[in-house]
Amino acid sequence: MNENFERCFNFIQRWEGGYSNDPDDPGGETNFGISKRSHPLLDIANLTEEDAHTVYRDEYWTPCNCQAKPWPWDLIVFDTAVNLGPKRALIMFQENPDWKDFLISRIKYYISISSKTHDKYLKGWVNRVLALNIESLRR
Repeated sequence: MNENFERCFNFIQRWEGGYSNDPDDPGGETNFGISKRSHPLLDIANLTEEDAHTVYRDEYWTPCNCQAKPWPWDLIVFDTAVNLGPKRALIMFQENPDWKDFLISRIKYYISISSKTHDKYLKGWVNRVLALNIESLRR
């Protein structure tokens, strides 16, 4: 399953990327998709990829039991946990037995939270879900 974690981590990093300090981002300072708001004790600016692996595995992958989920559920739940939090990811997983319905549910959620602050992110969030759909079809 470590291979699946790496594959999923690499997908997420295509969307989360490197260091950012966007004043409109509610997470604040972010690196590798890990925010200062969620991790106030971490030195976000100097976070390494190894540190990011640890955070992702300990706080998102393992709590969502992604290591026991088949492809593409491991990727979908993991990516959702990173973007929306583990609790919401697990609720969405329970409510959507089909992964395609899960992805539609995720887009509906983004639309529901859309506001002046979040509108600038909506297109990127939807594009991420579409990319997730394409990646999920790859074996």
